[in-house]
Amino acid sequence: MSILGLPFVSQAGVSPLPPDLAFLLDHGVDPAALAKAADRARAWGTDGASALLASGTVTEEAYYRALAAELGTPFLAGAIPLGPGARYPESVVAGVAPLLPGAPAAFVLAPRGAAIAEVLGGRSPMGRMPALTTPRALREAVFSANPAGIAAAAADSLQVHRPDWALKARPMGPTLAIAGLIAGLAVVAMVELPPTLVVGLWTAVQLVLLAMVTLRVAAVSVEAEGVAADACLADADLPVYTVFVALHREAAVVPRLTAALSAFDYPAAKLDIKFVIEAHDAETAAALAAAALPPGAEIVVVPPGLPRTKPRALNCALPLARGACLVVYDAEDVPDPGQLRAAAALFARSDPRTACLQGRLVIDNQRDGPLPKCFALEYAALFDVLIPALAAWNVPIPLGGTSTHFRTHILRAVHGWDAWNVTEDADLGLRLARAGYRVGDLPSSTFEEAPARPGAWLHQRARWMKGFIQTSFTHGRQPRETFRQLGAFGTLAAIALVPGTVVCALAYPFLMGHAAYRFVFAGVEPVAGFWSNLPTGTAVTVFVSGLLAMLLPAALGCVRRGWWDLLPYVPLMPAYFLLVSAGAWLGLVELVLAPDRWNKTEHGLSRSSRSGALHRT
Repeated sequence: MSILGLPFVSQAGVSPLPPDLAFLLDHGVDPAALAKAADRARAWGTDGASALLASGTVTEEAYYRALAAELGTPFLAGAIPLGPGARYPESVVAGVAPLLPGAPAAFVLAPRGAAIAEVLGGRSPMGRMPALTTPRALREAVFSANPAGIAAAAADSLQVHRPDWALKARPMGPTLAIAGLIAGLAVVAMVELPPTLVVGLWTAVQLVLLAMVTLRVAAVSVEAEGVAADACLADADLPVYTVFVALHREAAVVPRLTAALSAFDYPAAKLDIKFVIEAHDAETAAALAAAALPPGAEIVVVPPGLPRTKPRALNCALPLARGACLVVYDAEDVPDPGQLRAAAALFARSDPRTACLQGRLVIDNQRDGPLPKCFALEYAALFDVLIPALAAWNVPIPLGGTSTHFRTHILRAVHGWDAWNVTEDADLGLRLARAGYRVGDLPSSTFEEAPARPGAWLHQRARWMKGFIQTSFTHGRQPRETFRQLGAFGTLAAIALVPGTVVCALAYPFLMGHAAYRFVFAGVEPVAGFWSNLPTGTAVTVFVSGLLAMLLPAALGCVRRGWWDLLPYVPLMPAYFLLVSAGAWLGLVELVLAPDRWNKTEHGLSRSSRSGALHRT
């Protein structure tokens, strides 16, 4: 056995190597590399093994082989004969699992962090020394032992624990039939009811629409905050940060993605990066195998199962997250290198009930055509104007699905994502609000690629609108309870941002067409009496306010971004929202015919990049 804690000269002077590094002196590891890892461990506030493995100087397998040799216990590589007592995720989280009778030991151990020093000190968790393996090999063995059970847990955990929050807790068919019946009755009532009553009801509907539109217009009055220059935490104070990236048929963007994640300004030993892929996606798996992954990154293969959606994949990986904070990115994302530091600092000074921070998504391939330009304006309005205002007002926020940062324990407390909702981000935002948590604004950019072809754009938007309808039905089952949890203003915001978005998109071409006809051909003539003019006056106010809600946030978003060249395209937004309407109608059809289908958007096709981020490899 080595003499642990052997003094060694490091950059900080003469100081002892920690036990989880000192034993490697007898196993051929460069002493200078060990001293450097020890220095980093002290500066980062982490253990020596994590600092060494993060440097890439020693591979995970080489480290654990040396540890097994030091302890005089077998090292298990390849297929591990796990016993029936192995459990997901408990065995992976604890780093220990039973072995079948006849195996080299009764248990297999894959310690991490401080547990390595404890094992070296003779404190075995089982009372006698088990066999050793790597954390990756143990995880893969546990997944191989029970793929069906893991797939079922990822798909149905929310439904099992909180059916009142889950989409699948109630079949969609009857709900859709009732909604259609109510819509039909409303049309019949408009024809059969007395004209005065119809006018009164329509005026009430217009007032509700006006309240929802006012929410968006009022957002321009809220000043967006930046990141405080002195707010960053020291390396030793930063938490372990888990990074999830769910990939499906994304081989084309893997080189750019891995380069972006490798560029994070964050202690490498405190990064827990997990690429989450589907079992059948051999192309993406091959691309990841050939890529230069960040040190310590893991590839989590989701067992086959239904639904084949991003939230199911994320649920599969959630129990394995080691970070106190967790962020989700999409495959095409290029986040600002300082984003994790900014999020960690903002979490540290935020109220403990702040469960999530929404980063600002930026469409970067604006020069690929008019569609990406309008998409960039829409995102500038949403992420640079509307969401900062909603966060300041402390009302429910439908999340963006990517660049969303969580306190991991709160995300687990609300049971992760709804695997059956195809806009799981919007659903999770409302669920967090109903549970009493809030979402904050993170003023840090993540660059994204928008579809440049109308077909791809429509399929993506149809999925979003379909998911918004699913979310509306889920949280509208118990309207009285939802109102109690969200309050009056929160309920108005939730209605405006989720079902209101869909209803306005569905009705937009008809209302715009009617308004254009009245203004251009029929005219708007005042009549005698206040009440007689109220419906027309309300309609005109809603029409003008609706135009302002489309134009003002987009223009302000351009100004805040310094995109002066895009300002001339702001007047195109009313035409762009005709495409949004088409996406809403397609989503409504899909909700009936294919409610669980996840319309995949192909990435890696951008021809331009305003920031240069999308061309970075």
